Amino acid sequence: MAAAVFETCHVACCANRTPNVVSWSRTGIIAFGTCNSVALYDPQERAVVALLNGHTGRVNAVQWVHRKDGAPECVLVSGGSDNRLILWEAQNGKFSQAVECLGHTGPVCAVDAIYMENSEVLVASSASDSTVRMWLCSETKEAECLHNLSFGSGFMMDVSLVLLPGSRVPILACGGDDSRVHLYVLASGELKKAMTLQGHEDWIRGVAWASTGVELLLASCSQDSLIRVWKLCAKSHTDTGTGDDHGIIRMKEDIFEVKEKEASLMYAVTLETVLAGHENWVYGVHWQPPFLKGGELQQPIRLLSASMDKTMIIWAPEEGSGVWVEQVRVGEVGGNTLGFYGCQMSPDGSMIVAHAFHGALHVWCKDQDNEEDWRPGVVISGHFNAVQDLSWDPEGEFILSVGSDQTTRLFTPWRKQGSKQATWHEISRPQIHGYDMQCLAMVGRFQFVSGADEKVLRVFQAPRNFVENFANISGTSKEKLLTSSDCANLPEGASTPALGLSNKAVFQGDLAPKTNDGEERFNGASDQYQERYFHPLNLTEPPPEDHLLQNTLWPEVQKLYGHGFEMFCLASDSNRTVVASACKASKAEHAAVLLWSTATWRQLQMLPCHTLTVTQMAFSPDSQLLLAVSRDRTWSLWRRNQATLESLEPQFSLCAHTGKDTAVHSRIIWSCDWSPDSRYFVTSSRDKKVIVWGPCRSDSPEDSAPPAQIKPCSSILDVGDSATAVAFCPSLCADDSCLLAVGLECGRIRLYRWRPGQEPAGGDDWSSCGETKASQSHALAVKRLRWRPTAGRAGRENKEDGQTDGESGVEEKESSWVQLASASADYSVKIFNINKRAL
Repeated sequence: MAAAVFETCHVACCANRTPNVVSWSRTGIIAFGTCNSVALYDPQERAVVALLNGHTGRVNAVQWVHRKDGAPECVLVSGGSDNRLILWEAQNGKFSQAVECLGHTGPVCAVDAIYMENSEVLVASSASDSTVRMWLCSETKEAECLHNLSFGSGFMMDVSLVLLPGSRVPILACGGDDSRVHLYVLASGELKKAMTLQGHEDWIRGVAWASTGVELLLASCSQDSLIRVWKLCAKSHTDTGTGDDHGIIRMKEDIFEVKEKEASLMYAVTLETVLAGHENWVYGVHWQPPFLKGGELQQPIRLLSASMDKTMIIWAPEEGSGVWVEQVRVGEVGGNTLGFYGCQMSPDGSMIVAHAFHGALHVWCKDQDNEEDWRPGVVISGHFNAVQDLSWDPEGEFILSVGSDQTTRLFTPWRKQGSKQATWHEISRPQIHGYDMQCLAMVGRFQFVSGADEKVLRVFQAPRNFVENFANISGTSKEKLLTSSDCANLPEGASTPALGLSNKAVFQGDLAPKTNDGEERFNGASDQYQERYFHPLNLTEPPPEDHLLQNTLWPEVQKLYGHGFEMFCLASDSNRTVVASACKASKAEHAAVLLWSTATWRQLQMLPCHTLTVTQMAFSPDSQLLLAVSRDRTWSLWRRNQATLESLEPQFSLCAHTGKDTAVHSRIIWSCDWSPDSRYFVTSSRDKKVIVWGPCRSDSPEDSAPPAQIKPCSSILDVGDSATAVAFCPSLCADDSCLLAVGLECGRIRLYRWRPGQEPAGGDDWSSCGETKASQSHALAVKRLRWRPTAGRAGRENKEDGQTDGESGVEEKESSWVQLASASADYSVKIFNINKRAL
């Protein structure tokens, strides 16, 4: 079988902002919902190992189906806003969609599942249609809805299933907005209400069963900031009537009866303890998973809870007294974020994970030397809304991306000490904004311009603290990086004022504590309430979320005013001297492209041509031409004029464009890009067509003027779906053909080879080289595609010292690889490795 063309190098994504969306398997894999997909994440490898695409709405609940014997799980259940439940089953290590449960009329918000006899899976699901449903999924890949519980106008926030001790009867616990826990028993094919547990004073957010063999423990957590633990045990019929021991104080027992196959069993429920320690809504509870000891599963009595007060607590009864106490408390300090939505504990209890309001996963690991000590671990991160644009740095060592989650993020490869493979991580969050981010353009190594849903463009420059930390993490020399940026005037870092949008620079002098010798302690209100949230970091590994939020910002050095509406797209030339910008427009006067000088940040020129929003722009690799494509279905090409004595700054003039009669595209043109030799450019549109145009300059090097007529040079390539992103690879293939990546609205990415000079009529000039598999594709539209500007794979070049296995051979092998980065509306940034020899 031929090797796959696309090799997934990295997926940057985060958990959806719903409570029940993370689940940790006994094999150590964390499953979490990210947009419409389920990601399988390996915390040891620190990488997403698989993405399961099947839902058409946001995934709200994910749950592994744990086996009774503690063997590795092979079934995973997910529920989403598309009102569906999907059972995923592993075959030969790969998960695929096995069963679909249809019936809910509202988004599914919680799921749980257990194995019954003959490996049937019993699933309980709760949804916003005010119902809880029970499903039986058989091995014949069919799902049957056994029962449908309606709660009128109430909602059940969480459900949990377990088998009653000493029987094969499942018991279901539901907690919801009526502040009660409802228990239902599924005996003899009927679902009967066993009892209602009262005590909480606000909505119940989570319920979880644990089985110790002889008894069950049920933990429930609520918005009243309390956790209640209930004990359920079997009773014999003789010890129910306790009438003579009036002198003993004991907890009130609630008793219910279960009839199964002629036999009648009695069970008693008592309140074990009430745990008070959180100061805000408690959103999630999770028991430490059972472990195998002497061939039997042992259930440790340890409970993990997560709250909106930004803390997680591990609770356990003391050995001597049996009183429940707080053993460990971890959490976040500072930042302007809300708290945790849910929590999970690793199979061996040495790691805990929480997911937060901003989608971030927070991992803590037990210190191997000191059992009492827990410290934050390195974990994956990503945008929690659509990613709109991305850009490689000119050297190809890191990626910047912007998204509708109002952040700009920077990802780079990092190699852990002793590890062979580098993994990609977010090491800085240069901009955290108050508007949805829309576009960005790199201007040099450590400077970029970004545009959001506002009329202003903002220019950012890396602070000294980032340059030093980037050197540590990427293994580059600090001195080399600091000489490449103007290091004398670099601020240490940046912080955002409480009510501001602009990142203010923090200099070395600002960090020193002010000492007042005299009587006068404070000169004014600004001294009394100092707004400095920045603390310099010395990183040797990627920072955790709370550092990313407030200690990795870049200072804003300039604002650019001139547009009348929200920013839409940006481009910078390869010399990093000019930036072009365009905003949303419904009239010709607003659709003009503005050019800015990167030396003075003055507006150089206004380029009017289009009548509607310019959707994307691209400078040719030789910086002589600027191409713009628009919602008005046309493109325009602008040529840089030679600098004169009067005007040292570059001026551009229109040299070609399509009109209503000459336009080939019949719908909005989404994207454009240039061939590596600056002779041809490509456009892609909602009409499913991809077209190469040219030639944009003649063969003779003296003649810089473009030919009189620029026309389609390729046959029209129909890609079968709206082509939302397109990019030419900066290096040619072995046979001098151009490699083109096309991103589609369905989330797939396709590779084509196009050979210039072929007769375009027959369509022989295009050859398809491959496309992403369903498991590699995005779940929603591809927003941007960008090739790494240099050949090779980032993080592979800086080899370990003393490695001499035929240097040239390794370099040659590495140069046959290229990397493609893609941004998508499914919240993810993906990086693919492509071997040009395999094409």
